[in-house]
Amino acid sequence: MNRKYRPDTPENREYLEELRNELLRFGRSFPSPSGASYYLGSDGSPLKDRDLETWITCRMAHVYSLGCLLGFPGSGELVDQALNGLRTVLHDEQNGGWYPAVDRGLNPKADKQCYAHAFVILAASSALAAGRQGAKELLKESTELFLEYFWDEEKGLTKDTWNTEFTVCDPYRGLNANMHTVEAFLAVADVTGEEAWRQRAGRIIRQVLKWAEENDWRIPEHFDENWKPLYEYNSDKKDDPFKPYGATPGHGIEWARLITQWALAARPQEKENSRSYIEKAESLFNRAVADGWNADGERGIVYTTDWSGVPVVRDRMHWTLAEAVNTSAVLYHITGKEAYAEKYGQFLTYLQDCVRDPVNGSWYHQLDEHNRLKETVWPGKSDLYHALQATLIPLLDPAVSVVPALQRKLVWEVENGERV
Repeated sequence: MNRKYRPDTPENREYLEELRNELLRFGRSFPSPSGASYYLGSDGSPLKDRDLETWITCRMAHVYSLGCLLGFPGSGELVDQALNGLRTVLHDEQNGGWYPAVDRGLNPKADKQCYAHAFVILAASSALAAGRQGAKELLKESTELFLEYFWDEEKGLTKDTWNTEFTVCDPYRGLNANMHTVEAFLAVADVTGEEAWRQRAGRIIRQVLKWAEENDWRIPEHFDENWKPLYEYNSDKKDDPFKPYGATPGHGIEWARLITQWALAARPQEKENSRSYIEKAESLFNRAVADGWNADGERGIVYTTDWSGVPVVRDRMHWTLAEAVNTSAVLYHITGKEAYAEKYGQFLTYLQDCVRDPVNGSWYHQLDEHNRLKETVWPGKSDLYHALQATLIPLLDPAVSVVPALQRKLVWEVENGERV
């Protein structure tokens, strides 16, 4: 294996740093005059005819909070602009919470989405760790509102979508929003030290693992309001861009990393079970990779499969690859199993050969089954969140969320004379 793609080598660290700096340079033009994030085009220029979306704004605040800690020039100002967008045009002053988006004329779009609100929490916690003004207040407001409307204390899971006024809750329930809720809750626990957030994340995780075990480690994505799995949801529209039919290998991979993070940082009474949770995370990862990686004779991870693991949507999404890089590195570090190091090398080789854009920078967001550029779901390169994290998580403490983990690593390096 080329040492550049081997975990823990100097060559790999240099390669990840090269990718990281390229990404941070690529994304600098995201803020609109309001601060809300533009959707970025193929060359990093703003696509000004598209809506300004809350989840992208939050992701970019998170990304450049990492940039602040890394000392990337201008990162602090970029975070502040994104936070301003979250405080103003994207914020619903009348009903509370955040619109999913505003259009070019800054007119708000309808509904209140758990997915977007989870990212507000992540952005606020990251900005707080980076020392940005107003982040503490944003975190307080976003967590309080989330607990009021989206967190279902009885079920230990989240509701998905309300109307704009928070008076009618959609009966649909989905695991994608719950997955990013786990990410956000773990980040809040790590940044604030409030362990109740980690406990809530654990409640979601235990439910997800139950469903996964019942389905040969393929996670159902869609549910009714009583949390009954809807296995045939969108079977007549299998390639729905937001709620596709079947299992999503990339989510199995992403859940595996989050479960590992939670298990490693679990409270003392959970420690005795941490090994079993990590084994279950391995089962999720290995099932997803077996189903999705090179599944149809071409490199890459297919987007979706049916419930027997047969590919359905064969497109390759960049975020799936990013999560595969992250999780293979984490599982290698935790278990020491060489198979995970080998997979890590395969994923990075594929990234370099097919997914990294050698001309414009960043990563192609969507390729077809022959690894040709495709832009039906992801025209351009909307944001940097998944890709940038994949340049850091392989180097950081897997028990800690990425921003506080980076913060602690940098402090350690200064204290031990490795950084001046």
